[in-house]
Amino acid sequence: MGSREIKSPEDMLETPASLEVDGRSRKKLGVFFIESDNRRTAFGRGYTGGTTPVDIHGKPIADLSKTGGWIAALFIFGNEMAERMAYFGLSVNMVAFMFYVMHRPFSSSSNAVNNFLGISQASSVLGGFLADAYLGRYWTIAIFTTIYLAGLIGITLCASMKIFVPNQDQCDQLSLLLGSCEPAKPWQMLYLYVVLYITAFGAAGIRPCVSSFGADQFDERSKDYKTLLDRFFNFFYLCVTIGAIVAFTLVVYIQIERGWGAAFGSLAIAMGVSNMLFFAGTPLYRHRLPGGSPLTRVAQVLVATFKKRHVPFTRSELAGLYELPGRHSAIKGSGKIPHTDDFRCLDKAALQLKEDGGNPSPWRLCTVTQVEEVKILVKIIPIPACTIMLNVILTEFITLSIQQAYTLNTHIGKLKLPVTCMPVFPGLSIFLVLCLYYSVFVPVSRRITGHPHGASQLQRVGIGLFISILSVAWGGVFERFRRGYAIKHGYKSSFLTPMPDLSAYWLLIQYCLIGIAEVFSIVGLLEFLYEEAPDAMKSIGSAYAAIAGGLGCFAASIINSIVKSVTRNPENKQQSWLSQNINNAKFDYFYWLLTVLSIINFCIFLYSAHRYKYRTEQTFEAWETKQNILAEDS
Repeated sequence: MGSREIKSPEDMLETPASLEVDGRSRKKLGVFFIESDNRRTAFGRGYTGGTTPVDIHGKPIADLSKTGGWIAALFIFGNEMAERMAYFGLSVNMVAFMFYVMHRPFSSSSNAVNNFLGISQASSVLGGFLADAYLGRYWTIAIFTTIYLAGLIGITLCASMKIFVPNQDQCDQLSLLLGSCEPAKPWQMLYLYVVLYITAFGAAGIRPCVSSFGADQFDERSKDYKTLLDRFFNFFYLCVTIGAIVAFTLVVYIQIERGWGAAFGSLAIAMGVSNMLFFAGTPLYRHRLPGGSPLTRVAQVLVATFKKRHVPFTRSELAGLYELPGRHSAIKGSGKIPHTDDFRCLDKAALQLKEDGGNPSPWRLCTVTQVEEVKILVKIIPIPACTIMLNVILTEFITLSIQQAYTLNTHIGKLKLPVTCMPVFPGLSIFLVLCLYYSVFVPVSRRITGHPHGASQLQRVGIGLFISILSVAWGGVFERFRRGYAIKHGYKSSFLTPMPDLSAYWLLIQYCLIGIAEVFSIVGLLEFLYEEAPDAMKSIGSAYAAIAGGLGCFAASIINSIVKSVTRNPENKQQSWLSQNINNAKFDYFYWLLTVLSIINFCIFLYSAHRYKYRTEQTFEAWETKQNILAEDS
């Protein structure tokens, strides 16, 4: 776009010795960071930087038409569908397995599953780091999907062989209620936890890479790139939903008809088939070169900033802000990133001083692009952080609503739906919303917002967070009615006995609302993180969403523990709000507590979203600044 080159070391001597922080001089400082690369830049939220796709051997692809696109994405969709099927199949069935087979209390089983969910998501930063730094997304997925399969095989063996489970003789429903069944031996629980966390470790490596690797298959130079990317993330989450629906229906049916071993075995088989499909698509994939350790680059910026913390921007020895000359970035797999005024203190890491010499250490002098990477990683944190509360609600619904469903009538006519199938309804609502998204939501919202895609990424996240508040608030209202009904009709002590006149399908309201909330928030967040993250840190950017999910699971366990501790009073024989006897507990109070926390979280999100500027908006502002300066100079 005809802008000036970022000042290179050879040009530094021509840089003004005095560059003030404010006023016209500050504007001049900004001119030196407008990228000279003439790549397509769609101002107003489009492509802002990128790299040349390569094949699996790291060589540029001569004919892009023979690779990538929707055909390559289909193989990736298949891998994600099976992974989500296994993930949700474990999350919904493992609580029941630990309670009915391993004879663990509901509360400890729920916390164990929450920890599994949390570890598998929070540790996703490891997979993102390995993909961006060394392995690339393809090999990271290939390695960790194999680990995932090994963990599923271990869980299948646990459920299939009697040696791994306690004695099931004389353990009827009454014995389970009284807690008199033979508990699992410590080594049996240790084995279960080991294979469960191996599975979590495998999921952690896959999750941050799959969505980014799928998005890599589309040509960012295409005029339809933004539309293709938007549709890709919607279809990607549709595959997630289909995997969840299969887990909540077919896997549950297999468990009822064939037992736990067959149920978990079906997950292992699905994962094995998806692995073969993923590897079969290898010739079609487009790859991005890993850019080296992103954590090292972040550390270098922080160290260089600290070393120059006392150097003012007006110091006479200042030679300028350091960047490589030409069109290419110093970071492999990344384009240059224009300078911004965010977190100005970090710019000191790029201050070129005379004592830095001609061949400066990266621990003392960093490029502008490297500094901007760190700024971006810090700047986007508040957005995924605000989705932690949504993930708390999702986690609580998986466990607590199943306990509610055990007390309700799950018949549809003469068909009795298993309790563990209840979470299928959020999946069905997600499936419906995604199918109607482009035909209903986008045209309607486009008239309101004027946005070409109906709503911006942050607007979609905000819509989802607001709907999640409605979901958990309704959960409190219905639980108050359900508990009152149970007490009135003499079910206070029979918390595993379904009440024939109260349908479980009242839970559909909260299920469907949380499903809609998930569509808007999570899909919008995934697209936001992929577009806003630096070129060489796309996997780590996507890992932010998984980390928020993991922290939501851990936060759910922490909140549960605090509520149990605060609301339980043994001296007065007062049970906690989350007592195992749900008819004697106060789940409604707990849901309303989550409602209050969600409202506070939503207000924080509105503030953060209002202050956030998309990368392309900042690039456009830098371009306008440059034009104004040139006009003033002329």
